[in-house]
Amino acid sequence: MAKVNEKKKDFFWLSYSDLMTSLFFVMLVLFVLVYSMQNKIIKELTVAKIELDRIREIEKTVNNIDKRFFTYDSLNKKHILNVQFLFATGSANLNRIKPDRRPELVEAGKAIRDLILTFPEEENIKYLVVVEGQASKDNWEGNDKLSYYRAQSLIELWEENNIGLDDLKNCEIVIAGSGEKGIPRDEPDRPPANQRFLITIVPKIGEIGSSSNQLKINEIEE
Repeated sequence: MAKVNEKKKDFFWLSYSDLMTSLFFVMLVLFVLVYSMQNKIIKELTVAKIELDRIREIEKTVNNIDKRFFTYDSLNKKHILNVQFLFATGSANLNRIKPDRRPELVEAGKAIRDLILTFPEEENIKYLVVVEGQASKDNWEGNDKLSYYRAQSLIELWEENNIGLDDLKNCEIVIAGSGEKGIPRDEPDRPPANQRFLITIVPKIGEIGSSSNQLKINEIEE
C-alpha cells in the first residue's frame, strides 16, 4: 500500500513539474510576443509623430507665405491675394485692370514658386495650387464663367513672365471660378469688392524622404 502511495506521489510531482514547465514556456512565449508587439507599436507611433511633425512644419511654411501679397484665411483655409484692383464689368482682361497691378501679381506668383521650392522634389512633397477667381455682384449675368476666365488670365500672366509653376514637377495647377458664390466674401458686395483671386495651396505628402527623418526611422528600427 505504501508503494502505491509513493507511486501516486511521484506521478503527482512529475505531472506538476510538467505543468509548471509548460506554463513557464507559455508565459515566456507570451512575454516575447507582448514585448515584440509593444516595440512595434512604439516604433509605429514614433514614425507617425515624425510624419506629423513634418506635416505641421510644411503647413506652417505654407501659411506663412509672403504677407506682402497674401492674407491667410484660417477659417476657410485659403490665401486671399490682397492686391486690390478693379476689372471692367464683363472683362477678364488683366491688361485693363485699374489701377495696373500686374507687376504685383507677378511678384505674388514668384512668392508661390519660392514657397514650393522650399522643399526639394526628392522629399516627395507635392503641391496642389488652386487659383480661384471671384466676381462682385454687379448684375453681370456671366459672372460664374467670367470668374473662371479671370483666374485663367492670372495663370497666363504668370506664364508670360516665366514664373514656371507648370514646369515644377511637384506642383499641380487647378483653375477655378466661383463667381458670386465663393467664400469668403467681403461686404458690401459691390465693385470692387470680391473682384479678386483666392489661392488654395495644399501640400500633398507621401513617404518621408528627408535624410534626417530617414535616419531617425533607421535608429528606431535598430
